Amino acid sequence: MDHFTYRGGALFAEDVPVAEIAAAVGTPFYVYSTATLTRHFQLFDDALAFADHLVCFAMKSLSNQAVLRVLAQAGAGMDVVSAGEYLRAKAAGVPGDKIVFSGVGKTADEMRLALEGGIRQFNVESEPEMIALDAVAQSLGLVAPITLRINPDVDAKTHAKIATGKSENKFGIPISRARDVYALAATLRGLKVVGIDVHIGSQLTELAPFEAAYAKVAELTETLRADGHEITRLDLGGGLGIPYARSNEAPPLPSDYGAMIERTLGHLGCEIEIEPGRLISGNAGLMVSKVIYVKSGEDRDFLILDGAMNDLIRPAMYDAWHDIVPVVEPAPGTATARYDIVGPVCESGDTFAKGREIPPMVAGDLVAFRSAGAYGAVMASEYNSRPLIPEVLVHGDQFAVIRKRPSYEEMIARDSLPEWLE
Repeated sequence: MDHFTYRGGALFAEDVPVAEIAAAVGTPFYVYSTATLTRHFQLFDDALAFADHLVCFAMKSLSNQAVLRVLAQAGAGMDVVSAGEYLRAKAAGVPGDKIVFSGVGKTADEMRLALEGGIRQFNVESEPEMIALDAVAQSLGLVAPITLRINPDVDAKTHAKIATGKSENKFGIPISRARDVYALAATLRGLKVVGIDVHIGSQLTELAPFEAAYAKVAELTETLRADGHEITRLDLGGGLGIPYARSNEAPPLPSDYGAMIERTLGHLGCEIEIEPGRLISGNAGLMVSKVIYVKSGEDRDFLILDGAMNDLIRPAMYDAWHDIVPVVEPAPGTATARYDIVGPVCESGDTFAKGREIPPMVAGDLVAFRSAGAYGAVMASEYNSRPLIPEVLVHGDQFAVIRKRPSYEEMIARDSLPEWLE
């Protein structure tokens, strides 16, 4: 569910007409719904009511300060994967004891930053990382709370580029070596093992892969406890998918996911952490773009937009589908037209959709890309020297620009010339 609906023939973001935002900030832009963000967070929070728990938003999906503040005020923790994300979370008002630090390549500087600033836990991905973290913690006279990320070798049945739980992936410690690595961790004075971490991938549309992985986590928990380790916390990652194409079968609900967690892991008495990103932020955002030209080709028509792959790269990178809808609702019975929907970047890959059936469009019309809140703005670039596009937050009948579009002068001024070129 989201809060982007047609009223009186116009697309609204909560109680604000999308066309009104476009007139104020220009196109293209991202717009996020506060009501959708908080509702989706609450669904996860309610789903874990059976246990002590923390829902940590995977901020790699959407890291704007205003969005983080909305979720922090709702009670969310944060899952971060870099020093920059850690500092963003702190700047948004998230306390260190609600921040989980994930990622395969944490540096000593990042470890030091989080230890000094406060951290709930590090999700450690390898023995070399564990040894490095121990050294940093001991140099500071601190003890770092850790889970070890276990790779359960479970096929998440998702796109190959966002699968993380198979033995061929770079993530985690093979489950076959878990006991040995936990035994090593117990000997390191700068570390305190608090639990187990697992994350098998993103955009999962069925519960079976989760359940297979969590069954292995349950068995491993019992084994490690028998070995003398204190396992009090299970970090189960994120990855629950969203329905990008409305004709597709809907992925499981957070309530179903929570019930499965209770069924497979509830008997262990552990605190539960989950790290959803896409399901909280994905349907909470639109990217809005304007038609520049309608071009007739040899065997197809092209809808050329002012938004491009540098603004929303998912279709180019993952062949991802986004529903693309007109901002002005078509009259009932309006015939559709077939377009390749493309951007102005000088790449054939700058294609959002091929042969997409939508109502006929003309230059100046506005279109909205649904389900664009996750991995949209955060993956944007300035390719072709196109400035990053604005982000807008809606709250009821109010809206505010939460990241402005830089001017060309501001973008160029970030470069500097060496003195021998002056």
